[in-house]
Amino acid sequence: MSETFRLQFLGTGTSTGVPLIGCQCETCRSVDPKDKRWRTSAYLKIGDAHLIIDTGPDFRAQCLQWQVPHVDAVFITHLHADHMFGFDDLRRYNTLQNDQIITCYCGPETLEGMRRVFPYIDDRPNVAGGLYRPRIVFQAVTEAFTACHAKLTPLPVLHGRAETYGLRVDAFGKSLAYIPDVHEISEATFGLLEGVDVLVLNLLRERPHPTHLTREIAQAYATRIGAQQTFFTHISHDIPHAQLEQRLGPTQTIAYDGLVIDIN
Repeated sequence: MSETFRLQFLGTGTSTGVPLIGCQCETCRSVDPKDKRWRTSAYLKIGDAHLIIDTGPDFRAQCLQWQVPHVDAVFITHLHADHMFGFDDLRRYNTLQNDQIITCYCGPETLEGMRRVFPYIDDRPNVAGGLYRPRIVFQAVTEAFTACHAKLTPLPVLHGRAETYGLRVDAFGKSLAYIPDVHEISEATFGLLEGVDVLVLNLLRERPHPTHLTREIAQAYATRIGAQQTFFTHISHDIPHAQLEQRLGPTQTIAYDGLVIDIN
């Protein structure tokens, strides 16, 4: 097995996506492909394992565009529509993978909510004749566990009232922390982020927001965490990609849809 440890951004936009419906601002009218942002999602290749973080409303289109070949497991960060409403599309991977059951990891409250939203999804075999449901095993996680050849550590963060987690992934001697939605990081979670090599962090806009980080606070958090490289995601239409890039530090980058990062 190769020691591949790779992240691809399937989407890097906020809950509305970019461009916004009916908006005529500079970013939404931009011809720069980096200003076209699907809802936030990520695909990790770890050795021969394939892990998806969040399945938003654009998940099907993202998998087609970026040719996601396989899904072994999914981590859902929280129970908001822009992070889980494409979950049903996992059923196609069950079919492609000879009816392989896919594991979904999430926090306990998120798990309960997923079962309310998708009450028909479980690990039952599908019936011949065209009735296909996602075959999923749900597993609640709040502490570090092992899956997909990696140590996976849920990172509790504050994001409004919803139970919300980021995810730290340690594999092959390197580490990635992925936190797409956050307003505040606790001291305990800062402790879980010590020594991380690559950080992916929410940066919504310049103006304050009640449940997301501004550019200034996101950069301050990134500086404190001290990763070798930081990529900002979950970005609104307030500032075009090129202008936002100019406001960052030397180890900080604005992620864009389709960007691939080799962690190791």
